[in-house]
Amino acid sequence: MKHFISIFNESVKTNWNSPAVTNFGGATYTYAQMAESIAKYHILFKEAGIEKGEKVALYARNSAEWVNAYFATLTYGAVTVPFLPDFIPSAVAELASFSECKILLADDIAIKGLMENGANMELLEKTDGFSGLINIKDISVAHATLKALSDAHDAMDTLFAKQYPDGLKVEDVDYYPVERDMEDVVEISFTSGTTSATSKGVVLPARSLSVNLEFAQREIPVAKGGHIFAILPMAHMFGQTFDVLFPLSSGCHVHVMPGKPTPARLLGGLGAVKPFMFLTVPLVIEKIFKSKVFPATRKFPAKFLLKVPGLDKIVLNKIRKSLLAAFGNSFTTGLIIGGAALNREVEDLLKRMNFPYVVGYGMTECGPLISYRDKSEYVKYSCGTKAHPIELRIDSANPRRVLGEIQVKGDAVMLGYYNNEEATKAAFTADGWLKTGDMGLLDAKENLFIKGRCKNMILTGSGQNIYPEEIEDKINNLPYVIESLVVGRNNAIVALVVADYESGKKDGLSDEQLEQLINENVLALNSELAAYSKIGYTEIRREQFEKTPKQSIRRFMYK
Repeated sequence: MKHFISIFNESVKTNWNSPAVTNFGGATYTYAQMAESIAKYHILFKEAGIEKGEKVALYARNSAEWVNAYFATLTYGAVTVPFLPDFIPSAVAELASFSECKILLADDIAIKGLMENGANMELLEKTDGFSGLINIKDISVAHATLKALSDAHDAMDTLFAKQYPDGLKVEDVDYYPVERDMEDVVEISFTSGTTSATSKGVVLPARSLSVNLEFAQREIPVAKGGHIFAILPMAHMFGQTFDVLFPLSSGCHVHVMPGKPTPARLLGGLGAVKPFMFLTVPLVIEKIFKSKVFPATRKFPAKFLLKVPGLDKIVLNKIRKSLLAAFGNSFTTGLIIGGAALNREVEDLLKRMNFPYVVGYGMTECGPLISYRDKSEYVKYSCGTKAHPIELRIDSANPRRVLGEIQVKGDAVMLGYYNNEEATKAAFTADGWLKTGDMGLLDAKENLFIKGRCKNMILTGSGQNIYPEEIEDKINNLPYVIESLVVGRNNAIVALVVADYESGKKDGLSDEQLEQLINENVLALNSELAAYSKIGYTEIRREQFEKTPKQSIRRFMYK
């Protein structure tokens, strides 16, 4: 196994003059310019007295500058502690203090949020050895607790010229000193709680990121200089590993899209960037299909032709070409979807038209990959087969027929949760396997099929187990349904449904008519469900559900 920093080190040197990362519609950094930013961070870290193995917080929106700050921390030998931009400033201050971060790297919005509340800064300044805030936009000091940090910034040109009298050259890049070890902690990734009591810090060693990177380079074809369009949160392991670490360790050019990816902005960006692969979550693809694809397939003559063998291929080929064009017409690897289950109607159509896609599976605690399969061998509705460097088992007497928890073991698995011995102990079985909390089955070829979360399971009065995700998948295909959540209340199965009032109004439906139609359609699904899982009643909502960064619904809020 090669250390991931060693691989990144070689990529920077090999691709020195090539574009590395671009703010979509804005500035581009070559690999050389990225290395110069990294060198400046290293000077600040050294002058601020930051030692190898100490923690550096990163709290900012996606940007090329986020990427520079991330690699600066890791190549210095410090531990990166990235926070999602939707974490509130007070939570970041508490968690940064809890994890003993010595410096905090942030963008304009994050700095404003932290500094406008004196309690946040007071908490940070009380942290032993905390030196201040650095603005990643221009590597400037926004707030210095330690005078040496502001002095270093003021003298940056002099310090840089002293260290690199002829400018930074490719031979100056050496991010991989011999003392690096695979068991060294390189990242603490916090789950999306709100305080140090509710948010668990996943402690990842170098081996976790290294095996993920090696697997990606071995199994996912890339073209040197190929384009990536990055929309996933970079502070989340899925986006961080496969939109940042993997492509930039492989000589690719990453285009970062700021802000939320509406279907229009997303398709415009994809058409301009022309990526060879695109990482996304199911919700994004489902929105594209609901707004662009399904309206066409549900109208005459397409609806009729799709039911006629032979003629259906004409419609499918037309849709496929249109989608490939929308994604930039450069897909060699295609769509890589993760984070949640993909809607079955969407996946059926993707498979029927032979569109290049796969659905993978992972979790932060594995840095993140657990299972994946190349598109040429991918089996519909599965999450691929186990990633090569990981062991996987189903906690069931018969893993092919009886559901059980998915459990994993191997180099990708975390060391534990930061300063949380109780949670760490609860995360592992007595024989050392990580409990994923997901229920699944394996087929004869070891393809993994996930059926739902253990904690989401509804236990009926008759002792039957219901996995709500399977019912939600059916509801989400109904007309005028944006999303749904199935919960158990007072021994009844209840469907909470977010209605698309805007589309209903365009089609001439009053709010009352729309709600009645949705209610009738939902209850009509009972004919397809087992007796113990039939829906008792529906609740229609206007507001969409609160979601995690990977766009999963925060279920605990709606029990």
